[in-house]
Amino acid sequence: MKKTVTKADIRAELERETARFLKRGGRVENVPTGTSGKDPTDPPLFLNRRLFLEPKTERTLVPDVVAAIEARRLEKLKRRPVQKRKRLPKPRRKVIYDDFGEPVRQVWVDD
Repeated sequence: MKKTVTKADIRAELERETARFLKRGGRVENVPTGTSGKDPTDPPLFLNRRLFLEPKTERTLVPDVVAAIEARRLEKLKRRPVQKRKRLPKPRRKVIYDDFGEPVRQVWVDD
């Protein structure tokens, strides 16, 4: 994958170009603060700017990536789970009701 250009890279390149320009005999003209560099008769900038100058980049197909992630996830799940100790069944109290829904008695039941 191509390395993205950072602000520091752009800044360094501008400094190199400025130094090269001054070395060849160029001079920098000082412009007073508040003076605009844009001519009011020029067309708007967004009409002059060319978009999408870089060539198309290859895209990664999403189903392949998802399948690879799922395969890695399933590998991790293949480990043998630690067997938990089974508890012995404890008796519990069960209430016996009559036909009218009234409690009659309580009985201990093993589950």
